[in-house]
Amino acid sequence: MDRRTFIASLSAGGAVLLAKADASGIVSEDLAEEVEHMMFEEMQQGQGQAQRPARKTFIEKEKEMTPLPAKPTLEDIFNLRLPKFIFSHCVQSANNALKRGLDEEVILACLLHDTGIALDSPDHGYRGAALIKPYVSEKVHWAIRHHQALRFFPDPDVGYEYPESYYRSFGKEYKPEPYIQADYKYARNHKWYMNSRLVTMMDEYSFDREEVVTLEPFLDIIGRHFKQPKEGLGWDNTESSYMWRTIIWPHRPL
Repeated sequence: MDRRTFIASLSAGGAVLLAKADASGIVSEDLAEEVEHMMFEEMQQGQGQAQRPARKTFIEKEKEMTPLPAKPTLEDIFNLRLPKFIFSHCVQSANNALKRGLDEEVILACLLHDTGIALDSPDHGYRGAALIKPYVSEKVHWAIRHHQALRFFPDPDVGYEYPESYYRSFGKEYKPEPYIQADYKYARNHKWYMNSRLVTMMDEYSFDREEVVTLEPFLDIIGRHFKQPKEGLGWDNTESSYMWRTIIWPHRPL
């Protein structure tokens, strides 16, 4: 039995915990640990001698992580903090763009387009765009912000079809919310439409979990188009610094 099925089989408290699983269906280690503690609470109602396992503090969990430099760069965040599936998918997307000889700003947008998922899955395009806004051009920010809406709308003229995976995730009757539809209509007539559309096209073919990838081919592009703060990401007092700290400290409860 997988974790998600197991959690669903628990009492009413289990249903509450299941609701904490993110939209991708991932049940985190923290959530699994919370379930374990709930189980012991229930056991103690009938067995006063039940021994609760020691629960790690966030400081103990952080000590188990590879430490970041005092002034983290984008390369550090990618290599040491992004979840592996996000790292792999984003680099594969950028590889697709690089192989096709696309503009460097489009390549960078492909590389960064799903970093918002490291914070949360819903509205990851908007979240990811806010995350990187102080450090990239308006064109890169715009492409990332609007790729989420464009994913829901095919454009056969450029070879983009509605993703089959969306039928499985959302169902065949799903219609995007009004704000997504409005952003699509706005983006469709914008001068930078194709920049964001190219992100969706490179995105569609980048889900090979077995492919071994590295950030190395993109370091020069990052150097030219990503404004690395001298204080380090998370410590430069911008509108998105707190977001970078959330990625740096994923276990902190507050």
